[in-house]
Amino acid sequence: MLLNTLLLALRSIRRNLLRSFLTILGIVIGVSAVITMVTLGNGATLAVQNQISSLGTNLLQVRPGQRMGPGGGGGAAPFKEADGDAIASQIGGIIAVAPEARAASKLVANGRNWASSVIGSNNAWLITGNWKLSDGRQFSDDELRAGAAVCLIGQTVQRELFNSHGAVGQQLRVKQISCEVVGVLASKGQGAFGNDQDDMVLLPIKTLQRRITGNTRVQTLLVSMADGSDPDRVKASLTQLLRERRKLAQDDEDNFNVLDTKQLADTLSGTTKVMTMLLGAVAAVSLLVGGIGIMNIMLVSVTERTREIGLRLAIGALEREVLLQFLIEAVVLAALGGVIGIVLATGASLGLASLMDVPYLFNPGVNVMSFFFSAGIGVLFGYFPARRAARLDPIEALRHE
Repeated sequence: MLLNTLLLALRSIRRNLLRSFLTILGIVIGVSAVITMVTLGNGATLAVQNQISSLGTNLLQVRPGQRMGPGGGGGAAPFKEADGDAIASQIGGIIAVAPEARAASKLVANGRNWASSVIGSNNAWLITGNWKLSDGRQFSDDELRAGAAVCLIGQTVQRELFNSHGAVGQQLRVKQISCEVVGVLASKGQGAFGNDQDDMVLLPIKTLQRRITGNTRVQTLLVSMADGSDPDRVKASLTQLLRERRKLAQDDEDNFNVLDTKQLADTLSGTTKVMTMLLGAVAAVSLLVGGIGIMNIMLVSVTERTREIGLRLAIGALEREVLLQFLIEAVVLAALGGVIGIVLATGASLGLASLMDVPYLFNPGVNVMSFFFSAGIGVLFGYFPARRAARLDPIEALRHE
């Protein structure tokens, strides 16, 4: 009986193909919108996590902050290299500590010039930032101690000034000094905040301080924690050590800020997930609109087929059989819309993920849930028309013109 009822439903859908397609259009749009929004949201979340992790693994960024309270109107004092040495030697659970100073400068090489960011640090900077070398070598200890005129460059600088190859051993003028390129960093691409991470030059910090900035300021301390270490304990120990070194009284507020990149990644990922859920919920409204469309068309279908229904009831068909016929027809329509929506969503997600430069993450759970939800819409909105058809009086139905 169920097979015959299914065949009757399919035959009825086939008789009115255009109307059937227009009926399921709301379901198609709703399912494809929900799946596309969730898929792109998951891809954006993963992209944010990857970009944050590219800043460094288990990384703490310590920066001078604004001293708050009475008499605290001036900016906080910068750090010193000795602060980084003290953190590395006195706090456990730390892999590397890198002092970092920055300056903007025009670079000149091979008759070309390029404005870029110049960073002063040491080899620990490569560890804290998960940087790899694609060519050349790191700084030697003698170069770091002496503040030698050597540098490492990013892929963007190599492309703009050295045609993407042969930079190692070449001379690069940074502001008023000429330095030898001893290494090229592997590409990292775009950062979490839209910046080009490869558009930079790394100098020994003493070289930057003595010959470019003219001061000994350290703007940031990058602290890389060991895997399995307790971030809260490390942050508490680091905070206490820096308070002592910066001679802060017990009642004084910290005049520095400690940023945990993992917490930043979790916060941004959480925000992206909330936005994904919100967009998915808005797109799901289309499913309800599609369900109402199915109910309207099924009511019209009941009116059109009143004599057919009366004839079936008159020759012995049971009410539940008529009810099942129209209910299956509504479910088939909704499920068909769900299948088409999934196919369209897959294509749209692949295209938009490539366009937005985010990874495509196929989520079988969302696809299966969307299909069954669309079928459930058919049951929900198809029941009332089906019940109306099953409760028709056979005599009155046969008299219907």
